[in-house]
Amino acid sequence: MTSYTLLSAAKINLYLEIIGHRPDGFHEMAMVMQSVDLCDRITLTSLPMATQRLQCDHPQVPTDSSNLALKAVNLLITQFPELANRGVEINIEKNIPVGAGLAGGSGNAAATLVGLNLLWKLGLTQIELEELSAQLGSDIPFCIRGGTAIATGRGEMLDPIPSLSGLYVVLAKYESVSVSTPWAYKTYRANFSDRYADIADSATLEERQQRVHAGPMVTAISHKDTEGIGHHLYNDLERVVLPAHKNVQQLRDRMASHGGLGTMMSGSGPTVFTLAATLETAKQIMNQVRTDLPDPDLKLWVASCTGTGIRLEADH
Repeated sequence: MTSYTLLSAAKINLYLEIIGHRPDGFHEMAMVMQSVDLCDRITLTSLPMATQRLQCDHPQVPTDSSNLALKAVNLLITQFPELANRGVEINIEKNIPVGAGLAGGSGNAAATLVGLNLLWKLGLTQIELEELSAQLGSDIPFCIRGGTAIATGRGEMLDPIPSLSGLYVVLAKYESVSVSTPWAYKTYRANFSDRYADIADSATLEERQQRVHAGPMVTAISHKDTEGIGHHLYNDLERVVLPAHKNVQQLRDRMASHGGLGTMMSGSGPTVFTLAATLETAKQIMNQVRTDLPDPDLKLWVASCTGTGIRLEADH
């Protein structure tokens, strides 16, 4: 049997702006995404029969057909019927917190697609994998590509920008707290309709895109202006998630009080992050937050920005 082991990186949003509501039910977005080197480990092993099974060391991760990694397997088999007699076992070692707004599940699906491309010798290019993966979820194309990118559309249209390096991040999440992404977007639309537009045609979309405010963030990244990056952090979803989760608001406030380049909630939360210019500063902030909030439910990590999304660890 042949196996491949891959690492899938977590994702944070440095910028998240909701432009409007699309006719297909999704939201038109303008985001700046960044990979960080907090990674899950996914091992794919070929099986001699047409069986797909999944194991995971985290009790909250489903191991049935609802798991995105198994959906990725079925997507490939649907696209390439000649694969119907192939089998694979997927083992996921979770290091990225579950339900955290860090694209852990999307990254697992991305790693599965990349790994199966190798395991089954499909010869698909990265662009082809990204296009396929968009059928499964809006974050998965970025998880395949990794690095730093502007994401538009519903998040699947990517434009790379110079990758950040030498920048660190402190991640914090209450283990028992989760936020429903559909709830967050639905609540934002209900509460901030004055900021919202129904994107009914290309003219409306173009007009809304001209009002997107991501330019200063992109400029700061391009110029390696770390203070500017921290200053221009932005997330529309904080407007609905933080009022509904007071402990997340408190966490955000406490993390911001300890310095760093900037603090924000990632995606739909509830993970909060602080950017730091050095590893030493990141560790100091983490230790200060742990001292201030000595709750065993609060988990903290230090990671660095990385230029890769999926990385092959070993093959044999």
